[in-house]
Amino acid sequence: MLKKIKSLFITKKLFSNIYERRKLEIIKYNKSFQTKIDINIINYRILSGKYILYEENGIGKEYNYKDILLFEGEYLNGKRNGKGKEFYDNGKLIFEGEYLNGKRNGKGKELYGDKLQFEGEYLNGEKNGKGKEYTYSGKLIYEGEYINGKRHGKGKAYNIFNNGSLEFEGEYINGRKWKGKKYNIFDGELEFEGEFLLGELKKGKEYYSSGKIKFEGEIYYSKRIGIGKEFYDNNNNELKFEGEYYNGFKIRGKEYIDGRLEFKGEYLFNNKYNGIGFDKNGNKIYQLINGNGNVIEYNDKGKIEYEGEYSNGRRNGKGKEYNNNGNVIFEGIYLNGKRSYGKGIENNKKILLFNGKYLNEDNIKMELE
Repeated sequence: MLKKIKSLFITKKLFSNIYERRKLEIIKYNKSFQTKIDINIINYRILSGKYILYEENGIGKEYNYKDILLFEGEYLNGKRNGKGKEFYDNGKLIFEGEYLNGKRNGKGKELYGDKLQFEGEYLNGEKNGKGKEYTYSGKLIYEGEYINGKRHGKGKAYNIFNNGSLEFEGEYINGRKWKGKKYNIFDGELEFEGEFLLGELKKGKEYYSSGKIKFEGEIYYSKRIGIGKEFYDNNNNELKFEGEYYNGFKIRGKEYIDGRLEFKGEYLFNNKYNGIGFDKNGNKIYQLINGNGNVIEYNDKGKIEYEGEYSNGRRNGKGKEYNNNGNVIFEGIYLNGKRSYGKGIENNKKILLFNGKYLNEDNIKMELE
């Protein structure tokens, strides 16, 4: 039978030090005599109220100082054991599940308001085993394994902004992604497959939206760093570049066009800087020294895209641009990699450029040397 225990004795104890609070003595009365029960209480919040309803074995309830219910459920030897429910101070349900020796143990559910936040397995008060996490609005965001309250083991994470599409599937360690597959949050397509470091990309493969491999190699905090390879998004997924990266930029390596070596050397901010260019027969056709020289650039179809002068690793000086049919579409002067002065054809119309601005032929006449 449940007994009310008045708080006069308890109130005095609450002003004692923490060590003393953990050694609170609760007195349980019966008809013939009183019995003193010693309880080592770490969570002594329940003793801050006017009274608690206490039963050493059986069903019991705990209240706060406003007489609001905090817990109701089963006890054994004075501790929560069996099924029970926990409540916020405002009376809203926060947890419903199983307990052992005063701690959450077994299956249970956590709620926020009336929305489910977690459902799964507990051990010694922590999430352990399989479970599911939900957002505050009740949308599934993760399902998988836990150890000591953290995601650990196999699991899947979902994107709440794209109709709950899969965002990641693989393995976690101490709450962070370790290895697996990452999907694009907008279209749900495979984006990366490999290893993670502190939840960030580390080593693996990046993919185009077509499903072809875009990059394979080492990554640090989502930036390419170390040895790696780039590929074209074509039917054969041909090699585009192989070499070294630093902070996301190519620093040295080999560049390929249509399956053949096109350039070998060093790069500055992904621009060719020191090295040798080759034609389709493997013959040397130009050399860059400190970003200076005359070069030939090819597109991913193996067609000449640009031929002309380079300075500081960029198009600087006289040059020509071509389309896939080999026709000149622009001829003139370049500055810092961009067209500056010249003429050409765009959208089947003649164009003139003066100081980077497009003009009509009636406005200016310019002859190229």
